[in-house]
Amino acid sequence: MNQPVKLSVIYYSATGTIAEMASVLAKTAEAEGAEVRVRRAAELAPDEAIDSNPAWRENVESTRHIPEATPDDVVWADAVVFGSPTRYGNVAAQLKQFLDTLGPQWQQGLLADKVYSGFVSSATRHGGQESTLLALYNTIHHFGGIIASPGYTDPAKFVDGNPYGTSHVDGNGQLPVDEDTRTAASVQGKRVVAIAAAMTNVRAA
Repeated sequence: MNQPVKLSVIYYSATGTIAEMASVLAKTAEAEGAEVRVRRAAELAPDEAIDSNPAWRENVESTRHIPEATPDDVVWADAVVFGSPTRYGNVAAQLKQFLDTLGPQWQQGLLADKVYSGFVSSATRHGGQESTLLALYNTIHHFGGIIASPGYTDPAKFVDGNPYGTSHVDGNGQLPVDEDTRTAASVQGKRVVAIAAAMTNVRAA
């Protein structure tokens, strides 16, 4: 009997866009039969910065119940999907700090041969979405991971147009996650679970 795929969705979100995208991905994966952990990267910003943006403060308070990510959440998983807003074309410092804590697990080979994917948001249409995902995937290469990007493997991907991963333009938190983004996140969630399931079943055979 095939075991369910173990999937960790690990993200950083400031104003809530990435948190909502993470929820869509997680729910899709669960519907596909995966066992899912949703984890958030620890917040590094001081309260004065958070309080300067009401949406940021609201998201911090509304997601306190979500456990903070630990290295075990990566080691446990067959597949990991990372999410981050773009920061100057790169992942947010909060997620980068979490990735940087994985050195001991990397040295032991515990990060290799897993399926990885990513999703992202930006303030503007050309705000660094693709470069952020490519930067994230550079880290996955060092892990020895298998990247499961969505590509143009579903007609919906020709609508959102990003083959690297689900992305959303949020206008600094002013543009809510729309149906195009939700559909793209669902496509990505299904694809990650399917690829991880195929790999897991081959190993078990």
